[in-house]
Amino acid sequence: MHFVLYIHILSATAWIGGSLLLFALGVLLRDKEAQRQTYEHLGPIYGWFEVFWLVSLWVTGTMLYLHHGFHEVFKYAYDSELSQMMHHKVYLVIVLTMLTFVHLVIAFKTHMISRTKWQQMLSRGSSLGIFFLNLIILWYAIGVRSML
Repeated sequence: MHFVLYIHILSATAWIGGSLLLFALGVLLRDKEAQRQTYEHLGPIYGWFEVFWLVSLWVTGTMLYLHHGFHEVFKYAYDSELSQMMHHKVYLVIVLTMLTFVHLVIAFKTHMISRTKWQQMLSRGSSLGIFFLNLIILWYAIGVRSML
């Protein structure tokens, strides 16, 4: 199970690190043309990179969830701090996955073409949501791991 935990942490590092990098590029690249070119070239590669790591997080997370018996914790000790932390983390991961799906659909659909105002708002909003959820989920992950 140590190897599964290793892959889970590696996946989280790649997932969150990539998200932080692209978020920083969006904020720090003031030249709109440089920003457009960067996302134009990096976007599709990054999209598939992130899909791989998110799937890896789901697979290894599910394995760790079952190994540590969280289904039993939810069943017999739902009010415990550990159960509540894990419950919040799972809920946030589901929301993060939905935001990622929305973001990727828009990104792949509008690659190299201009976005409508609505697509732009959804894309940026989902990106911002993903950024903040990553940090919150990481906080819960540390809390859960420290209780195990």
